[in-house]
Amino acid sequence: MLKLFKFLKPYRLSVMAALGLIFLQAISELYLPTLMANIVDIGVVDGDTAYIFKVGILMILIAIGGTLCAIVSSYLSAKTSTAFGRDLRGQVFKRAEDFSLNEFDKIGASSLITRTTNDITQIQQVVMMSLRMMARAPMMAIGGIIMAVSKNAKLSLVIVFVIPIILLGILAVAKKGVPLFKVMQTKLDKLNQVLRENLMGVRVIRAFNRIDHEKKRFKEANYDLTSTAIKVNKLMSALMPTMSLILNFTTIAVIWFGAIKIDSGAMQVGDLMAFIQYVTQIMFALIMVSMMFVMIPRASASAVRINEVLDTIPEIKDPAKSSITDATSTSGLVEFKNVIFSYPGAEEPAINDISFTARPGKVTAIIGGTGSGKSTLLNLIPRFYDIDSGSILLDGVDIRQMEQKNLRNKIGFVPQKAVLFTGTIAENIRYGKEDATDEEVRLAAEIAQATEFISNMKDGFDSVIAQGGTNVSGGQKQRLSIARALVRRPEIYLFDDSFSALDFKTDAKLRGALKGETTNSTLIIVAQRVSTIIDADQIIVLDKGKIAGVGNHEELLKTCDVYREIVYSQLSEEEIA
Repeated sequence: MLKLFKFLKPYRLSVMAALGLIFLQAISELYLPTLMANIVDIGVVDGDTAYIFKVGILMILIAIGGTLCAIVSSYLSAKTSTAFGRDLRGQVFKRAEDFSLNEFDKIGASSLITRTTNDITQIQQVVMMSLRMMARAPMMAIGGIIMAVSKNAKLSLVIVFVIPIILLGILAVAKKGVPLFKVMQTKLDKLNQVLRENLMGVRVIRAFNRIDHEKKRFKEANYDLTSTAIKVNKLMSALMPTMSLILNFTTIAVIWFGAIKIDSGAMQVGDLMAFIQYVTQIMFALIMVSMMFVMIPRASASAVRINEVLDTIPEIKDPAKSSITDATSTSGLVEFKNVIFSYPGAEEPAINDISFTARPGKVTAIIGGTGSGKSTLLNLIPRFYDIDSGSILLDGVDIRQMEQKNLRNKIGFVPQKAVLFTGTIAENIRYGKEDATDEEVRLAAEIAQATEFISNMKDGFDSVIAQGGTNVSGGQKQRLSIARALVRRPEIYLFDDSFSALDFKTDAKLRGALKGETTNSTLIIVAQRVSTIIDADQIIVLDKGKIAGVGNHEELLKTCDVYREIVYSQLSEEEIA
């Protein structure tokens, strides 16, 4: 966890100010029992009322000063810890944004959510409590011991006997608690995963009447987390009553031995009263430490998980010096040369020895059976994954020698699963080009065949899209996703089975509109339907990750068995002719 404290560097002045104020607060609290002892031993014994008033007013002023120090230090502690949590959350999010899809798959989306929210909250709370309690506790404990020894050194032996017992108890509890807190955070990940899957897959769950099954899954994950939490809290909750018991017995021992010393004339009543207060302050300081030990194990487990994210180096990096800048004019020529790619842990490559060229002004289509590597191939062009061997070139430059931002600025990508964001329709289209004018947004929607359904909505382009696009149909989502790609007018368009939810009429109209709009761009289309790509200039047929054939529709019908099988499974003889 100490590794994360580097994020406190920008707030070191606030931290130092908070610690200074806590020190003054501790001094004021430690001085009050001595003043009270003087009132009893001098003012009360001698009947000096003036002295009592004089010291009493001084006590009030010191108490007010200590209270003000406590208020300001609490404010600074809260402000610093909140800023620390904000910065740490920002760093985790920034690092996650740089992850390739492999890193996302490795850590898991649900775990990243838990780490960015719950784990950082745990650490933030410990930072705040450290500045308030952890810093104050040693000051109070050490100061209390010094003041108690100054009152009566022999009676202080009671404290010397008790402190090691308390420290051993705290260490024993911490030793058992740390592993349990690590398990607890993992089980929280699991609960978050089950809940996330349940919410995202609610339609499938209801369609297949699996509500009871999902309730059971959630119940098991919930009870698993709850049982561990109860186990941990039982362990930690035993600490406080044990501390209170030790404090009470210590106070009894101090009063017992102190009374003997008063009786023998070796100690005054006021000094004994002050001594009892110092013992109480010391014990409360140790109780504060024990409370911190309740929080530190869980925060330590959270810190390990946060460091795991921050220490994960993204496998896809920008080159030290990009071979192409954003300002460089490119035509969009895409070349695959002997490309091989495997998913982590896979026995065989997802795509193997792929070579082809996609030219500007031409439509390159990719077709094949399920699992043939179509989407995988498309995902390699924007560098969502890096290839194992071979090369992918953009206008003769290996994409690994380009900055990811510059590369992706040249691509209009429409994913297989249409993703929309919370906001208006216009904002979703402008996601492709932030500074797009209203005219550009409307033109993109018109080409994507989305204008008709948008105009039928109450607020038109200002209509709000619900989270996940749940208030529009699948076909409408696809058309808005296509409009989002079109509005940026890139050199390369990548359509990953982006017409599957469209009816044949809309599909044909959209492809016709695209022809006129993308005459100077490279179009690479992944499709399941032959009708979508039948007019493509070049069709690449994939089979088990390898190229089974390349050519136009007529050529492939004559030369490629795999393509012919796909065509005959979808089209009638009249349509083929």
